[in-house]
Amino acid sequence: MKIDVGFTHIALSASNLDKSVDFYQRYANMAVIHERTDKEIDKRVVWLSDKSRPFVLVLVQNSNPVPILGPFAHLGVGCKSKREVDDLCDQARREGILSREATDSGYPVGYWAFINDPDGHVLEISYGQEIGLTVEKSDT
Repeated sequence: MKIDVGFTHIALSASNLDKSVDFYQRYANMAVIHERTDKEIDKRVVWLSDKSRPFVLVLVQNSNPVPILGPFAHLGVGCKSKREVDDLCDQARREGILSREATDSGYPVGYWAFINDPDGHVLEISYGQEIGLTVEKSDT
């Protein structure tokens, strides 16, 4: 058995898991990799991943979640291009969930925007943030 070490997940409450799963599939390219009903708390739980690294977003059913990720605290997802950021912003704007228009903040922050998930948690979509490259450089 492989043992996980390091930063493995973040867990958030969600009032409607199906709506939240749909949101993260569309805006963060994530898929459900695990789902269960936790018998101890009698709540539905899903794990979502974009499968790019061993890290998951855990969503736990809760009828009254408190959005802890907002207004500045957020999850961050890198996009393949500025165009992808713009397209997701257009979609979010149509759905009324775009909370901050795309902004180009230059290096190292890049081109980014904020979108609210169904419970008010904030997702940052970005292009040009060099998180992976910065982590790799710090290993040398």
